[in-house]
Amino acid sequence: MADEAQNIVQLELFAKELYETTNPVARIEVEKTLVQFVASPDCLNKCQFLLERGTSPYAQLLAATTLTKLITRVNVSLPLEQRIDIRNYVLNYLGSRPKTLNFVTHALVTLYARITKNGWFDSNKDSYIFRNVIDDVNQFLNSHLTRHILIGVQILCTLVSEMNQVCEAEASRSFTKHRKIASSFRDMQLFDIFQLGINLLKKAHEMIDTIDFSDPDQHGLLNHSLQLVHNCLVFDFIGASTDESSDDLCTVQIPTGWRTIFLDISTLKLFFDLYHRLPPALSSLTLSCLVQMASVRRSLFNNVERAKFLNDLVQGIREILESPQSLGDPSNYHEFCRLLARLKSNYQLGELVKVDHYPEIIKLIAEFTITSLQMWQFPANSMHYLLSLWQRMVAPVPYVKASEPHLLETYTPEVNKAYIMSRLDLVAIVRREGIDDPMEDQAMLSQQLEQLSTIGRYEYKKTCTLLVQLFDEAVQNYTTLVTTGQTGVDCYIQEGRLTWLVYIIGAVVGGRVSFASTDEHDEMDGELVCR
Repeated sequence: MADEAQNIVQLELFAKELYETTNPVARIEVEKTLVQFVASPDCLNKCQFLLERGTSPYAQLLAATTLTKLITRVNVSLPLEQRIDIRNYVLNYLGSRPKTLNFVTHALVTLYARITKNGWFDSNKDSYIFRNVIDDVNQFLNSHLTRHILIGVQILCTLVSEMNQVCEAEASRSFTKHRKIASSFRDMQLFDIFQLGINLLKKAHEMIDTIDFSDPDQHGLLNHSLQLVHNCLVFDFIGASTDESSDDLCTVQIPTGWRTIFLDISTLKLFFDLYHRLPPALSSLTLSCLVQMASVRRSLFNNVERAKFLNDLVQGIREILESPQSLGDPSNYHEFCRLLARLKSNYQLGELVKVDHYPEIIKLIAEFTITSLQMWQFPANSMHYLLSLWQRMVAPVPYVKASEPHLLETYTPEVNKAYIMSRLDLVAIVRREGIDDPMEDQAMLSQQLEQLSTIGRYEYKKTCTLLVQLFDEAVQNYTTLVTTGQTGVDCYIQEGRLTWLVYIIGAVVGGRVSFASTDEHDEMDGELVCR
């Protein structure tokens, strides 16, 4: 017993050094020792002993992460009984020690999720023992302690995420096996978990006035409830493995069995209401959920249902634009730009013009876009979504058969002008404020100019007139500076403005499409090129 106690003390010291040391040599030595610890035959017992009697949270973290490594070792599988014992032990530990530090709780929850995923198809006496997820979690959710409920939601949140991805430890497992597990989980558990998350948010909405957002547990419960719903909505339902970072305009392949929730008008209303009532740290997550809901596959609805869903979605967006105070938060702002872009990626212009109060809504969106472009602090990654919206709005105009006016001829030139003028004004701001020059980011620049090539060629006469005027003025000002021998900041600014105009002119001329071009457009192209 004394030896065990001494070993535990030594392991606690190793854990402290592993997570706190800044000496790379010392860290390497500790890691070598811990590799031997993981490979030792009594590792399982020592991890349990660390969790039970360890005085340091680092020791508890070490025990949890080591157990996770044990159950995901390649070609080495723990006996089913041991994995069941570990699963039960983790649940009991979390239930009996709710005040465990957050990073230890997270490690233990990850361990539970990993055991559940790895053992999804393992049975014990004709029972799939690791599939009792809802029953496991209900013991937390039915508690009167907020901390217990938080742990239960955290377990579900982590499990959904775990089922949806191939972690580094599982890289050797075939993708087919991963999809088999994910598909079974989707069909058997995911909808129930999604409904549970929605119900938790409804309950929070009813009690919103009594929630203390300064309380870490109450704030954390609402945060994880939102994250749980979001994780369900971003689940890879059909194994498409869409990389959202490279293509943000994807379709969410919601199963047909989920239709009832999306047809219920109260679902969308819940998230819009929560956005207006929650602090910025949480409200951005409601927008993230709305982004996914706006992207559900078209075939989930019939034509009438889709029109009603779109109408409810757009009216919620209208309310945000009419009361934009919360958009001052950068996260809210970015997610709202994503939401606007998803409007046109998933719905046709002919459908959008038929929503209630369309003239007011398109005006509000145009004003929001113009104001955004005029702010030099406006982040480029958010600008991508707004430009994408307008690019996709004007592209199908020649093919729209709806009788309702789309009003794009009124607002698109203003958006186009706002972008061009903002780029020219940015030259002086880059010089004055010392911020990064967007001209140096070639990837971003090419992307924006490609979007502008479509936007600028709509109502092309107005675009051409503006560019000719700006270019002639810039040339005249630059010529005056050169002939008078001025070579300072003013000369630098004029050179920068001319550079932007050359790029923009090249983009709009390069956006010419032969089958859609007219003699008048060709004449305007020539007018710009000769500049």
